[in-house]
Amino acid sequence: MKVSFVGKGGSGKTTLAALFARHLAGTDPADGGSPPLLAIDADINQHLGTALGATEAEAARLPTLGDHLPLIKEYLRGDNPRISSPAAMVKTTPPGRGSRLLPVDGDNPLYAAVVREVAGVRLAVTGPFGADDLGVSCYHAKVGAVELLLNHLVDGPGEYVVVDMTAGADSFASGLFTRFDATFLVCEPTLRSVAVYRQYVGHAREYGVRVHVVGNKVDDDADVEFLRQHVGADLLTWLTRSDYVRGAERGVPAPLHALEPANRAALDLLRATVDAQVRDWATFQRHAVEFHLRNAVAWANERIGENLADQVDPDFTPGPPIVSGLPVVSGLPDEVTRRTGTVSGPPVVSGSPAPAG
Repeated sequence: MKVSFVGKGGSGKTTLAALFARHLAGTDPADGGSPPLLAIDADINQHLGTALGATEAEAARLPTLGDHLPLIKEYLRGDNPRISSPAAMVKTTPPGRGSRLLPVDGDNPLYAAVVREVAGVRLAVTGPFGADDLGVSCYHAKVGAVELLLNHLVDGPGEYVVVDMTAGADSFASGLFTRFDATFLVCEPTLRSVAVYRQYVGHAREYGVRVHVVGNKVDDDADVEFLRQHVGADLLTWLTRSDYVRGAERGVPAPLHALEPANRAALDLLRATVDAQVRDWATFQRHAVEFHLRNAVAWANERIGENLADQVDPDFTPGPPIVSGLPVVSGLPDEVTRRTGTVSGPPVVSGSPAPAG
């Protein structure tokens, strides 16, 4: 399941993304181990590494997706005949037959280059907005690497991708907001934070994206009532203001068992909400294609010098395939089958239906 954390800057979005990732990394009801998990920092401020427990120096040494974009394109392109070259891939290029689809974990050259473990969580970071970018490019040029990864990730039930997104409604500068099974909007009990919620859901609901509000920095019943008054049934749960969270926000995360019981229960509810979702792979691919075609017309055709609508494989739907008699590695079949998406029959799903996106 793909999960995003969004919200107003300063709401505690990154802190909660890190808490949730650490919560997932330390829990697995099946055998006591950690489930397949990948965390991605797609926020311009790039603080997820330190929120997980890395020092500033360790976080600064993490490899970045932005610096490895040529490798990402080369690897994901595979032998897809509809993509003329890796350079012709843009942030919205959807997968097709011949593309390499990524499991959440496992060994491959891409993960070896850009994924590192921080405090038990496998982490990939987009990279900061550097001096060379000033006045030249926008941050979405870097976040495009995240969109490519999410388009090609074939996560299944019990597997998690947790993404700390850019603050506010900036996510709507691309189709990235449709790439998630669960969107958690972190909201303080303030009018400014509620305004970001209203702006976000106004766009998200046009695409059937369900937004779950997670209250944060809640002091008392009056704060809860304020959130209920302004976000209504979208309020899923809330975390109280606490010394533990304050320490995490200051870059001093304690062992997760020290988190207050009520706040641990809130994290349990987030996981249960994610686990209840079922991926609609056809809708997932349809949204990817829609935004790819929009970007092609708006700027990409001219920049690449090709009609990028030709990259769309109309008969392809990604997803964990059902293939009998083929070896399975990390929940996916061998390299040949991994490139083909759903080969025989629909993806295996369980649970209750989820909203599109």
